[in-house]
Amino acid sequence: MTKKTRIIHYMSVGKNIRQLRKEKNLTQTELAKLLFTSQDTISLWELDKSLPDVLSIIKMTKIFNVTSDYILDIEK
Repeated sequence: MTKKTRIIHYMSVGKNIRQLRKEKNLTQTELAKLLFTSQDTISLWELDKSLPDVLSIIKMTKIFNVTSDYILDIEK
């Protein structure tokens, strides 16, 4: 049995969040309010200085109508 490996492209997560946010015409502040976080946190994610927590990822899948794999740029 082979183990499937999933790779998160860390440097793409922020780019994906920014693209999705802009497609929804949301500011960082507006997205932050929807996620109950700060604008500074959104900025850190988009600059790939940190990664969102699991609950924020789940909320973003609903806001942007995409999968967590898409947000995290997971390669199968």
